Amino acid sequence: MAETVAAKRAPSGFRISKRVLPYVLSLPALLVCIGILIPFITAVISSFQRYRLSQPWARKFNWGENYLNFFTDPSFWNTLKISLVYAGLTVVLELLLGLAIALLLQKRSTVNNFISIMLLLPLMTAPALAALMWKLMTNPGFGILSYGASLIGLSDFRWASSPSTALFTVVLVDIWVYTPFIMILLLAGLRSLPTQPFEAAALDGVPRSFVFFRITLPMLTPYILTATLFRLLDSIQQFDIIYAMTQGGPGDTLTVFQVEAYLNFFQATNVGRSAALMIILWAITYFLSNLFIKNWLRLRERARGEA
Repeated sequence: MAETVAAKRAPSGFRISKRVLPYVLSLPALLVCIGILIPFITAVISSFQRYRLSQPWARKFNWGENYLNFFTDPSFWNTLKISLVYAGLTVVLELLLGLAIALLLQKRSTVNNFISIMLLLPLMTAPALAALMWKLMTNPGFGILSYGASLIGLSDFRWASSPSTALFTVVLVDIWVYTPFIMILLLAGLRSLPTQPFEAAALDGVPRSFVFFRITLPMLTPYILTATLFRLLDSIQQFDIIYAMTQGGPGDTLTVFQVEAYLNFFQATNVGRSAALMIILWAITYFLSNLFIKNWLRLRERARGEA
């Protein structure tokens, strides 16, 4: 009898109360959140200070002077313009190219699956390394792309070393690196769409253009918004490709927010201005992410209502 009772006893060992378990499981996420908030709060505090690494004894609060100076600083407005132009160009071109490739590979086949896997190779390369590789290929003296440009009559094409072509070159590298991400996301969306509307359209002889604009695009819109959000947030915070290719130059042609903040911190040792730039970048990122998420939720609710 005693042996039977002992066998029915719960196994001994460390136990966690059901009331405490949710807090224990959320502890890693809480630690990550704290790890993110510490540098953010430090940056906010520094952005309200006159703080230079070369003059630590003169550090004091100036209560928004760093932000007010931006309104009369042409370099800040140039940084804002370049950041928005760069983000807009890369996102639009990558979406169009990624959607075109996804449509070409939409049909499931061994060849299409192989091509889609091969197109992911750029994503396996660190963006900074990819930028250095492109920097070698576009070198005006010995780069293979410069040689190819000379064959079609562009003998003095300066690529990233000229103010007139630097933006084009860096956008080209960004497209090469990140288009596969958008392509694979949109391809997954296309292959997950229900087949009934397309089969009905084919039976009725509906033109392909009508099917694409009235059926495919509306059903694919949540995937397009998701891809746009991720790429827009990444593009507007771009640093590694631009700095590896041009260090923000030539001149100030590619001084986006991240590069401008880096140069202010490490070259001008102006920590207060650098932190203020990063806070403004965070505010822009927060606004854009909220805008896209609200639209995504609205589309999802509309889709549920139609269903």
